[in-house]
Amino acid sequence: MPNFLVHIFNTLKQYDLLLALVFVLAYWLLKRFISTTVINLAQVKSVASTRTMFIIRCFNIFSFILLFATYIIVSGIGYGNFTIFISSLVTVFGVAFIAQWSILSNITASFLIFFVFPYRIGDSIIVADGDDIEGKILEIKMFHTLIKHPSGNLIAYPNSLLLQKSVTKVLKKNSPRTERPR
Repeated sequence: MPNFLVHIFNTLKQYDLLLALVFVLAYWLLKRFISTTVINLAQVKSVASTRTMFIIRCFNIFSFILLFATYIIVSGIGYGNFTIFISSLVTVFGVAFIAQWSILSNITASFLIFFVFPYRIGDSIIVADGDDIEGKILEIKMFHTLIKHPSGNLIAYPNSLLLQKSVTKVLKKNSPRTERPR
């Protein structure tokens, strides 16, 4: 580690309470920034408030863990034991998520849909799946998207499949469909 970083860490160790307050302030600022950014993005993309709050909560938990780990390392509190604990925890979660791969892929797809999906709630879409998957998007949930079929049926389509398949946005409600995309 460069000498200036060692010097900064050694200086900060002398002021543990001040260091803790700095990290609490950093977490508070980061939490406000994340909340504001995600809420603004959700308003632009017309995302449901429950989904927005879930995304904010996930980012807040991740930022807390990151800042807490940084605080533990900087303050010198049991660095060796802490890293063993964290690596064990990551291993257990890794095995659990591999065992439930479809759940993990749907959660990941949900995050991608939140940030980059070009369709919004209320848009009419056609999914090139071979099945009769078309209709109006009612809600985008954590594991699936609810689509109301023109016949009135409600389709719960997995988010991971929504990202894997070709999706066509129907621009005009009353325009006759020509050929279904394959």
